Parts: sequence; structure tokens; C-alpha cells
Amino acid sequence: MRRRSRGDDGARTVARAGRPPLRKSLRGRLLGVSVLVATCSVAATAWLAVQTTSGAIRQEQGQNLADDTRIYDTLLGYAATHPRWDGVDATVRDLARTTGRHITLTTQARRPLADSKAGPTPAATLPAQASATVDPLSVDTALAPDRTGTPIAAADRIDARAVGPFRLPATERDRLRGLAERYRSCLHTVGVGADIVVGPSGRPRVETVGSGSDASGYRKCAPQTLDAPTATESKALTALTRLTNACLNRQRHHRVDLALDLTWRDGTAPAERKAAEAAQQAVPSPVPAAPSTARPEDDHTVASCVSTARREQLTSFVAAPVLLFIGDQGDATVPGFDLSPRNTAKIAGVAALVLALTVGASVLAGTRLVRPLYALTGAAQRLKDGRATQPVPVTADNEIGRLAAAFNDMSAHRTRLEEQRKAMVSDVAHELRTPLSTIRGWLEAAQDGVAEPDPAFIDSLLEEAVQLQHLIDDLQDLAAADADTLRLHPRPVRVQELLGQVAAAHHVRAEKAGVTLSVARPAGPVPELTADPVRLRQAVANLVSNAIRHTGPGGTVTLRASRADPGDEVVVEVADTGSGIAAADLPYVFDRFWRAEKSRNRRTGGSGLGLSIVRKLAQAHGGSATAASTEGEGSVFTLRLPLGGPAPAERP
Repeated sequence: MRRRSRGDDGARTVARAGRPPLRKSLRGRLLGVSVLVATCSVAATAWLAVQTTSGAIRQEQGQNLADDTRIYDTLLGYAATHPRWDGVDATVRDLARTTGRHITLTTQARRPLADSKAGPTPAATLPAQASATVDPLSVDTALAPDRTGTPIAAADRIDARAVGPFRLPATERDRLRGLAERYRSCLHTVGVGADIVVGPSGRPRVETVGSGSDASGYRKCAPQTLDAPTATESKALTALTRLTNACLNRQRHHRVDLALDLTWRDGTAPAERKAAEAAQQAVPSPVPAAPSTARPEDDHTVASCVSTARREQLTSFVAAPVLLFIGDQGDATVPGFDLSPRNTAKIAGVAALVLALTVGASVLAGTRLVRPLYALTGAAQRLKDGRATQPVPVTADNEIGRLAAAFNDMSAHRTRLEEQRKAMVSDVAHELRTPLSTIRGWLEAAQDGVAEPDPAFIDSLLEEAVQLQHLIDDLQDLAAADADTLRLHPRPVRVQELLGQVAAAHHVRAEKAGVTLSVARPAGPVPELTADPVRLRQAVANLVSNAIRHTGPGGTVTLRASRADPGDEVVVEVADTGSGIAAADLPYVFDRFWRAEKSRNRRTGGSGLGLSIVRKLAQAHGGSATAASTEGEGSVFTLRLPLGGPAPAERP
């Protein structure tokens, strides 16, 4: 039997732990949230439906009440201005068309007068109680707006549009209109705003707006003839006064004189008043004699007689009272909604169906959602165990797909870093082995007496030791940069002078390689830079050394400095006319131990750490290092450094 390894146990443990319990899994949580959302949605929809239905019913009731009020008021106005109902059919049909209601008018004996339908409605089909009684001499204040206009009219409920013999002819209306226009113009001249309002009888009156003058202005403008009764009004007022005094005489009350606004004053002469009081005292009566001053019961008696006289005077000028029936068109009724057992079962069934569909959709969506997560979990576990892993398939461009793509990039980057780490260990071993082997070989030769320790022998050993020390220093600088312990000592630096120093230090090497090394003259002034001069010189020197190494005889290496636009950076460039770098290799030129030539030849490739150190030093100064190259034409390495130097947080 095959022995089970520890790795197999770990894989099985991960497989068992890869699917959490339903209550903790993403699928279970998604299902719970979906059920909760569905439940809340059903409840909210039901509540909203109930509220909306209730509001619609209230709105419909309010609209019906407004339509009924409009119908009643329109018919009341028709009755107040017409002595008969003969021509009311057009008005009834127009009201029915605009309000959508069925309107029927009948006499007190329920004989049809007008109907909004094509044919008259039989009296047997009418409701037992009429919607209202249309009588301009007895207004229903619950349905009609306040159109009384006068205190007496407010008490006797006579419609203000029922003016009867008080209606002015055209000539009198025009004359009063002219007086009102002059009155309003005069008020405007004294700074008082005014409007002209025409009453039901055709009499205009001037109403002031606000106050802009004193009482003298009003007295100056007020015409004496505007409020005076016309001939028509005087005749009607005389008849009304006669009817009122006849009523008062029957109640043994002294007569009164009525004004145009239906107010009154005592109309009995002093001698007649004394005779009436003496006659009243001569007749035995349980009621004491009335004093000469008016009492509240006297006002009530006069008001009652004025109301009776007005009805008697207006009877022949207004239409007779009729019954008004208002209903729905076609006798349509709106069915109500009740929570009967059948309706309750329907609501429960619909809610259960919604919940079932929600649960099914949630399970399907959860399964599709967690399947790629399971794949990501397995790939991450294999990556953790150090085993090779295939890229996770990216099936959609959504959050899960982007997560899978990011994981694939991370996995590829980790694989590349692991390969670089292995290559770095191999490169470090190779770089250390070469000088150590040379030193060991020469020392063994000297020990065996094969080689003499002459100056050439000593120089060879020293050269190998210097190369070994240089490699160790580079590794130490990179380690310090990675650990953020690379120490900088920034101070003002003249970049142009620093480039000259680096060029002078590499002049001999460039001559041996047949390369022309020069410092370009800047197009404009280059400001001082705050930086560590030693580290900055080291970075530029690495770039120059790399450029000379990859430039053939007859080529050139140029150093130049300039001020970047908008001016808060200094740009240092090292350009060569060497072999250039392939486009596929350009992203890796700053990686450690990377060489364009894979042979690890120190004579042509160096240690592979110089450009990595350049990038670390530029970043330590708060800047950046970039490279641009065309294969076969040369390369340009650029340092961008801030004028103010590294920020305090960037200074190790």
C-alpha cells in the first residue's frame, strides 16, 4: 500500500476546509440577503399599494365633491339670473361633459326638467333623496361658495347673483363706470392704488389696494354721485322698502328706510312716533312698551322683514326651486377591494411565488458567483504549497473576473520573482567564484613555486580583490536601499560641475575603448540641486560606465543637464551611440543581475547591479530613472530629480 505523504494530508485538509458551512459561505449570505430583500420588497409593495389606493380613493372623493360643488353653483347662478328653466339643457350637458357626471333636474314633484343623457331618466330610477335643492332664495351653504355679498344676504341665504329689479340697464352701467374710472384715476394721482369691481347688478365699486395717502386725498377724489342710487335702483329700493314696512306694520313695528346696501334707519317722524307710542300704551299688552332706542330684537325683526320682502320681490325674477340628482356616467361603480379569504390567498400566493423565484435566482447567481472563487482558492493554496499552478480562467469582465486577472498577474509576477531570485543566487555565486578562483589559483601557484610573487603577480591579485570588493559593495548598497537604511547627506550640488567630474574620472577608460566622452553645454541655466553629491556621482558614474561598455570604438557618450518644464526638476541624461537595447528587453534593464548578453562575461556585461543601484539612488532622492533605446542606434538613460531634494519621509 502506498504511504500517504504529509503533502497529501494537507491537500485533503484544504479541500475539506475549502467549502465553508452554508451559513458562513458567500452563497448562504447572498441567499439570506436576497430573501430579506424579497420579503421587504413584497411588504413595501403591499404597503405602497394600500397607501396609493387609499390616496387615489380620497383624491377621487375630493374631485367628486369639487365637481358637485361646481355643478350646484353653476345651476344656482342660472336660476338666479333666469325666471324659468327652459334653456338649461345646454348648461347641463356642458357640465356633464366637463365633469364626467350624470346630472338630472326635476321639479319638486319629480317631473323631469333636464337630463345630461339623451333621454329623460324615469322618476322610478332616481334615488330616494336628491343630491341638493337648487333654490337661489335658499342657498345650501355646504355646497355653494360665499356669494352673499351683504350681511342681510348672509343671514337669509339669498344668492347674491339674484338681483331682480336692481339690475342696471346699459346706460346707467356706462355712466357709473365712467364715474368709477375717474375716481380710480384721481386716487392714482394721490398715490393710492385702486381696482374697479363690478357687482352682479352691474354697479361698479372702487376698491383701494394698500394705503398711500391721507384721508384728505380720499375726500378730494370721492365723487358724491358714485354711491347714489340710480333711477332703476331707487325704484326697486322704494318697492322693497314698501314691502318691508308692510311686514313691520303687521308686527306693530315702526317703519324703516332702507339704503342701497340693505341697511336701514328709523323712518318714522317724531310726531308719528309719539302717537304710535301712545296708541301702544293704550292697548293692554303683556309686552312692555319699546323704548325709543333700538334693541337687538328690533334689529332681528327688521332683518326678518327685509329677508321676507326680498324673497317676495325676487320671486318673479328667479327660477322656481328644483331637485338636483348627481351620479356617475352610465351608473358605473368602482369595485372596492376587501381582504376576503380569497383575496388574502391570492396575495399570499403571489408573495410565495416572488419568494420562490428570488430564492431560485439567488441560488443560481450564488453558484455562478462562488465557482470562480473556489478556483481562486485552489490556485492560491497550490501557490502557497510551492506547486506549479495554471492561470485561473477569466470568464467575464466583472469584479470576480478582474480579481482572477489580478491573481493571475500576481502569480506570474511571483513566478518571475522566484526565477529572478534563483538567477540572482546563481549570479552572485558565479560573480564571487570567479575572483576567488583566480586568487586561489595564483596563491596555490606561488605556494608550489610555480609563480613568483612579482609586482605583476601582486597587481593581478589586487585587481581580483578590488572586483570582489566592488561586487560586495554593490550588494550592500542594494540591501541598504531595500531596507530603507541607505544614508543620504543632501546639500546644494552644481549638476554641471558634477557631470564634469564624472567625465574626467572616466576619460582614460573612454580613450582606451575608443569612445568620445563629453559634457554638453546646457541651453539655459541649470539651478543648484539639493542632493547627496557622493550618491549622485555614483549613479551618474554607473550610467557612464554602462554606456562606455556598450559603445564600440568611434562612438560617443554625451552627458547633459537641463531644467525640466515646469521647472521643479533637474533632468540628467547620459546618451550613447552604442548597440542599443531590444524593445523586449527594455523593461528589464533596471532588474538585478540582468544583462543583455546572457553569457555573464564581465568584460562586456559587468556585474548586472549597476543600473539597479541607479534606480534605487534616484528613488531615494525622490526622483526616477528611465531608459529609452533604439536597437542599433544607441540608448538614453534619464534621471529626474526634484530641486528641493528628497522629502523628509523619503530620507533614510
